[in-house]
Amino acid sequence: MPDRTDTTLLDKLKQRLQFYDDLGLGPFFKDRELSKKQVAFALNEHSATRTVAIEESTLPKAAAKPSGLQIATDSLLKIQQDLGECTRCKLHSTRNKIVFGDGSAKAKLVFVGEGPGADEDKQGLPFVGRAGKLLTQMIEAMGLQRQDVYICNVVKCRPPGNRQPEPDEVEKCSPFLFRQLDALQPKVIVCLGATAAQTLLQTNRSISQFRGQWLDFRGYKMLPTYHPAYLLRNPAAKGEVWRDLQKVMAELGLEVKKNKAK
Repeated sequence: MPDRTDTTLLDKLKQRLQFYDDLGLGPFFKDRELSKKQVAFALNEHSATRTVAIEESTLPKAAAKPSGLQIATDSLLKIQQDLGECTRCKLHSTRNKIVFGDGSAKAKLVFVGEGPGADEDKQGLPFVGRAGKLLTQMIEAMGLQRQDVYICNVVKCRPPGNRQPEPDEVEKCSPFLFRQLDALQPKVIVCLGATAAQTLLQTNRSISQFRGQWLDFRGYKMLPTYHPAYLLRNPAAKGEVWRDLQKVMAELGLEVKKNKAK
C-alpha cells in the first residue's frame, strides 16, 4: 500500500504543476526531465511531514511576464477554453455562471475588479449590477463606451454572500487574469478596489496607501482606485476617483473633462 504522505505530496506537486500550466508555462516542465537534485523528498527529523524541495532557480516566477512569442500565441478565446468549466477551487460549487470578462480584445484600458456579484453570476458578465452601472457612468464620463474597454475580475466565480475571495481562490484564478492582461497588452490597467490592487502588486497594504498613484505591473502602467461598490457606500469619495480617472484620460490622450462621474 502506498504511503499516504507520499500520495498527498504527489497530489500537491501535481497541483503546483497545474498552476504553472494555467499560466501557460506547462511546456517548461514537459520539455525536460527534472533531475534528482531538482526534486527531492526530504524528511524532517522532528516531524512526520514530508516536503517537496525544488531548486528555486528552476521555477518560473508566477508574476514574470511571458515571452513575446507566448503572448502572441495566446488569446482571450484560448484562455477561456483553458479555464473551461473550472473546478479548481471551491467557488465552483456555488456559482451559477463563470464570469470570464467582457469588452474589446483591442482595448487600451482594462478595469480589474474583485469578483462577480449576484447579478454578474446570473448573467455571466462583469459589472452589470448597481456597481456596474456606476462603472459604466464613469467610463462614459471619460468619453468612452463599455465596448471600448475590457472589464474582468480577479476571481471568475461569485464568492458566497459576496464575501472577499480567499487566498487559495485568488491563487487558483489569478493565472487566468495575468494571461488575460498579457493577451490584451493594454496601455493602462485600472485596479478597482483593494483585492485587485493587492493581487497584482502582491501586497497586503491598504489601497489608501497607493490609490491614485502610477505603479508598474510587469511593464504595464497600473493605477489603483476605489471600487464602484465603495463609492455607492461613500459618495463623497467620487471626487477622488474622478481625479484618478483624469490621470488615466491624460495617459490615453483623451480630453480631460471637468465634470465628475455621477
